[in-house]
Amino acid sequence: MSGRSALLAALFIMPMASAQTAPGDFRLLFTGDVMMSRLVRTEMEHRRTGPWAGFSELFKSASLVGGNFEGAVGEPAGCAVQSEFCFAVPESAAEAMKRAGFSLVTAENNHSGDLGQAGRNETREAFRQSGMPALDFDASPQFFRLGGLTIGMIAVTTIKAADGRVQQIPSIELTQKLRLARQLANLVVVSIHWGNELQDWPTDAQQQQARWLVEHGADLIVGHHPHVVQAPACVEGRPVFFSLGNHVFDQKYAETKDGLIADCHIRAGRLLCGALSTHTDEATAFPRLTGRSTAADQALAACTPKLGPGTEIDGVTIRPKPWSPNQPVDGIILDGFQAGKLAWQSRRQNLVSLQVVTSMTAGILLLSLERHSSSIDDEVGLRPYVYAIGPNGLIARWRGSALAWPLLDAVASDDGVLCALHRGDSFLLPDPAVKATRVAAYRWNGFGFTGIETPPECKSILRQALQ
Repeated sequence: MSGRSALLAALFIMPMASAQTAPGDFRLLFTGDVMMSRLVRTEMEHRRTGPWAGFSELFKSASLVGGNFEGAVGEPAGCAVQSEFCFAVPESAAEAMKRAGFSLVTAENNHSGDLGQAGRNETREAFRQSGMPALDFDASPQFFRLGGLTIGMIAVTTIKAADGRVQQIPSIELTQKLRLARQLANLVVVSIHWGNELQDWPTDAQQQQARWLVEHGADLIVGHHPHVVQAPACVEGRPVFFSLGNHVFDQKYAETKDGLIADCHIRAGRLLCGALSTHTDEATAFPRLTGRSTAADQALAACTPKLGPGTEIDGVTIRPKPWSPNQPVDGIILDGFQAGKLAWQSRRQNLVSLQVVTSMTAGILLLSLERHSSSIDDEVGLRPYVYAIGPNGLIARWRGSALAWPLLDAVASDDGVLCALHRGDSFLLPDPAVKATRVAAYRWNGFGFTGIETPPECKSILRQALQ
């Protein structure tokens, strides 16, 4: 066996998984930071090729390939801050990644705002035209289908971008996105930009954030930003890649030349992860595969979480329509399947959260939180909707009328009580910037919600969602 053949054979073998996958088995690959500006761009133009010639067979073996895209599509003149750390890239970068075999990129990091909002828009459009999403926080979760499997992906950054954008952990918005993804997907993946640059171990904050993400619905976490590898770990039974390091970058420090590719297989209803190692030689910015990461494989060998069940009500499996370059990124269409066949589709809905609720008076219902404008308070706000499942689709039982006060979040308890977190202002004297909040409880009465005395578990449920 030649050296190259031996390397390829090693790449396709991992504990409890193999290159030969049965129907319903899938391989997912996630790379670290991809930067296509500065010396990377110069080398691509000089060599007239992309950095992924040595990855084609590997990427073809996967059902989904993702990477973290550092930069923004546009001209350097549009840089929010004129410096070497503004990563402006041409539109052709999106097509180059698509040709290489990438299925998606995440575009929520400290360089996504290098060209301001115009650059964010151009990045999203360039990748859409190439046939793949550039996923950011606002468009999260985004859903992908692999056969009968639904994957929900969320992109997050805790590192502030040049245009000031950043997310907090914990937060109400992130809690809602995780809840929505957990309800509709079998596998929830969080791509997160976090940690300290050039630090090869996770900070206390990263470890606390990883536990919070897992507790709130994440099945797999793929991290980046430190530009060096941080050892993956099993956190609360879920694989966490704290930092995959650089994938394609032009940094010169020796530690930044090594990277990992998260290598995950879905088999027999479980997620099995290990990693592949890459190295970038001194005279180039193009990486090469070097074999399996024994340390990562061993660290995650016993970390094999079960896939989530998705949503099924009265024999109807409800799945989100997957991302498509021909569909808007805003809103979600729900597909209803019976006996494996598509029976109906919902309208496009501005879903913020979704939960299956059992009502003593109306059976199994769907409680959704949707963002809509209303003449009642004259603003775009969060509205609760209640749906029953009929033979032809969703049947609205409650059409988003306001509760007692402007709403921030709502979760149904096991016994059907709606626990709501409200803003501290009112519809009579609205002030969306108010810091104060209040908790109230409601019960479904068959045609609407009736306010009830707030039980202690309501405050506990809402507190857990934010801690």
